[in-house]
Amino acid sequence: MILHYEVGDIVTLKKGHPCGENKWEIMRTGVDIKLRCQGCHRQIWLTRMEFEKRVRRILVGDKWISIIHYKGKEEQPEDKE
Repeated sequence: MILHYEVGDIVTLKKGHPCGENKWEIMRTGVDIKLRCQGCHRQIWLTRMEFEKRVRRILVGDKWISIIHYKGKEEQPEDKE
């Protein structure tokens, strides 16, 4: 199953960055994924395969959702008010 990530999504990876932060913003998607550390703003490139092995959670709204339960933003239930 391929998950669809979008530019601007915030994710956590299996291991944190040496600066101490573990939140990453997706800057570019495609065959390679470009991520920017939310702590020190360093940018890294990962292959999609390596990214999908490492990614653990994604921020949707104000909640962190495990990648195991994430089906894409368009399939997430809307909050009823």
